[in-house]
Amino acid sequence: MTITPLEREHYDRVVTLANLVHGENYLDAALLEKMCKKGTKHNINACFVALDDENNLLGFRTSYAAQQWPIDKWCTPSQWPVLPSQMAYFKCIAIEPSAQGQGIGPKLLQASINALRQQGALAGVAHLWKQSPGNGAVKYFTKAGGELIKIHDERWLENCINDGYICTLCGNKCQCQAAEMALMF
Repeated sequence: MTITPLEREHYDRVVTLANLVHGENYLDAALLEKMCKKGTKHNINACFVALDDENNLLGFRTSYAAQQWPIDKWCTPSQWPVLPSQMAYFKCIAIEPSAQGQGIGPKLLQASINALRQQGALAGVAHLWKQSPGNGAVKYFTKAGGELIKIHDERWLENCINDGYICTLCGNKCQCQAAEMALMF
């Protein structure tokens, strides 16, 4: 397996995987391009893909550089361990279902942390899907050292209403919670 920066050549496969894992209309190529731009600072890309020996996509992670993402109502900067100007954002991760449980997620996270550190960030915050199967998202981030900041109800409902997102669990009226968690580097 190879971990490599996410590039345009990966977009179609990343979009397909994201929509498979997270739900229909979760991601498109235009949004992915914006994510990659937010993840690049000082010519260092903090977004990565995991590829097998045949160049098949096993997973991806998008992350945003500090000061290149909007701090919105779903964020609690007063509770963060660093200043907002020092906080990166872990936007999205998806692992091919057949490849889950093989340690790919932590390797993608570490690649992003290394890049974000080189960009100057001291920590990263994420909104983890609490209702993920077996609460795997929160467990994986906690195991990596993430600490809970706050639970946000109906975090993705606005995406259903405004963007046509269809949650894999709730359909077009997502009631899932997000665990806002911070990870110091």
